[in-house]
Parts: sequence; C-alpha cells; structure tokens
Amino acid sequence: MGSLSPWHILIVGLLLAVLFGGRGKLSSFMGDAAKGIRAFKDGLKDPAETPPAQPVQTLPRVDEKDTVAH
Repeated sequence: MGSLSPWHILIVGLLLAVLFGGRGKLSSFMGDAAKGIRAFKDGLKDPAETPPAQPVQTLPRVDEKDTVAH
C-alpha cells in the first residue's frame, strides 16, 4: 500500500495531463463551470424579483377607408 505502483503513476500522470496539459484548458473549464452556476442561480430567483417586462406597443390599425386608391 505504501509504494506507488505503475497504475498509480499512470493515473496521476493522466490527471496532471488533463488539468495542466494545454494552454487555457483549466481556466476555460472553470469559466464554463462558473457560467453554469450563475445560470442555475438566475433560474432559482423568485419571479417577483425580476423586473417586469415592458408592454408591447401596437401600431394603429389601417382600415380600407384610410387607404388611397391608385
């Protein structure tokens, strides 16, 4: 139990390669995780806390009597 077998070394090596293998992999992974957590928190917010939506403005209706005949 006290010694490192080749399997232990292989697993530790793979973990190090995944975490520090490429430039920006770890930081991009952490950024994606933070975005997911932020989206989850926003989804849990009470709807009463969110600002009300702006009402949609409608255009005036044009009747046939208002159009010009060509």
